[in-house]
Amino acid sequence: MIDLFGDVRPARPRGSLLKWIGNKYRVAEQIVSYFPTNAERYLDVFLGSGAILATVAPSRGIGSDSFGPLIEIWKAVQSDPEKVKSWYEERWRFASAGDKRRTYEHIKASYNDQPNAADFLFLVRACYGGVVRFRKKDGYMSTPVGVHRPIAPEAFARRVDEWHVRVQGTEFRHADYVEVMAIAGEGDMVYCDPPYSDTQPILYGAQDFELSDLFRAIGECKNRGARVALSIDGTKKSGGRVCDVQIPTGLFEHEVIVDTGRSMLRRFQMTGRSLESEVVADRLMLTY
Repeated sequence: MIDLFGDVRPARPRGSLLKWIGNKYRVAEQIVSYFPTNAERYLDVFLGSGAILATVAPSRGIGSDSFGPLIEIWKAVQSDPEKVKSWYEERWRFASAGDKRRTYEHIKASYNDQPNAADFLFLVRACYGGVVRFRKKDGYMSTPVGVHRPIAPEAFARRVDEWHVRVQGTEFRHADYVEVMAIAGEGDMVYCDPPYSDTQPILYGAQDFELSDLFRAIGECKNRGARVALSIDGTKKSGGRVCDVQIPTGLFEHEVIVDTGRSMLRRFQMTGRSLESEVVADRLMLTY
């Protein structure tokens, strides 16, 4: 087996690369602290923002997602970071030169006309709270522009350089999680961060997701000797509501509560009103 972390305690990157709803960047080190320190491979099968993958920075890993433009971004970060920087800077300068909402809508229209990594990269940095929302019938991205000013190209470039180094040991695949989890075997470590079944029916990737299928895939991984960690709905409303997610008996050995902060989805829905009562906690379920 390989040592996932070497002699250094895993530390998250200095800044997130992509803004993303459900992003685990803030709690990445806490989550990774529950991972085994040795494994044959590390598999991250709902890659999203890549926060956990970049914190592990595995010497041998697989990062996969069913969303093509996202995997295009990660492949480019790995193989051609200068191209990623130019994608972002070109659109940032275009957006900065005109009316913020109008230029954002222009870039969004370009993406919706022909989905691509370059437009999507800027959109996730500039849209409201990283709430990547797609229309189910045709995949149209509908998220409006955010109130913030997107990160400057110079600062973004420094992040690309750091993330480029951290993903060198990873193979990126455009694939469904079931396909990738099917190859996990003895000694592998698998992390699953699926769409929240309780709150994300309109968000990226969530429309056709069935939690029962994921539980089945986790059980098969466990039977083959792979270890699996799953982030899933825990409590919302600052602990006032427990999400009723039925976990199969005997599938997991341990459960950890992870405080993930205030809900960005609720911030989007409530148009910036106070979120003191909107703190969310996830359950981190471990098969080991």
